[in-house]
Amino acid sequence: MLEIKNASKIYGEGSAQVVALNNVSLEAGKGGFISIMGPSGSGKSTLLSIIGGLERLSSGEVFLDGMRIDNLSEDAFVNIRRGKISYVFQQYYLLPSLTALENVTLPLTFERHSGHSERALELLKRVGLERRIHHKPGELSGGEQQRVAIARALVTAPSLILADEPTGNMDKKTGDEIMSLFNDLNQEGHTIIMVTHNPEIARHTREIVVLQDGQIVERIRCEGRGNQL
Repeated sequence: MLEIKNASKIYGEGSAQVVALNNVSLEAGKGGFISIMGPSGSGKSTLLSIIGGLERLSSGEVFLDGMRIDNLSEDAFVNIRRGKISYVFQQYYLLPSLTALENVTLPLTFERHSGHSERALELLKRVGLERRIHHKPGELSGGEQQRVAIARALVTAPSLILADEPTGNMDKKTGDEIMSLFNDLNQEGHTIIMVTHNPEIARHTREIVVLQDGQIVERIRCEGRGNQL
């Protein structure tokens, strides 16, 4: 489904150059669940941003469902994101003036077909927030806000979900609940690539990819979903 070939990302020029990614290659099949770990500055978020089209490669290629996407124009990539890729961020990025229901329907604003509210309501029920649909973000807990963000990510029916530290602002109990939801989504066929700094969170995934200095230094299979790091 996703294939990254020899991806490199360099910021700056001359003596000010910073190599964020150095010849990284990675594959994720349909239904994969990969966590990306590594110290600060190792290239984790840069890699996720490149997959999601938020950053441009210095060299290399990215393919999604057999189509090269790293060289697409911004407008073309927006269409890819709408139909195939969704993001879940640590900071939620909900609009404070909108209710949970309105935030979830937002990605469908430019869609022509009807039924937006019905689909958004279905997803809010799916994440356990059917009684909070008319609440604004300021009236929700951090865990509830992240559930709204996950419902919003799912509303376009993406095949690939990119998650950047989705439990970073949460206590262990709430983080485990969010990861249980991600596991359910993965079991339903969504491919998930997640950046995390937390080994306990990473153990919920099927594979852990460890980055250091912009390169993959280790890959750990976690089929038992409880392997020690």
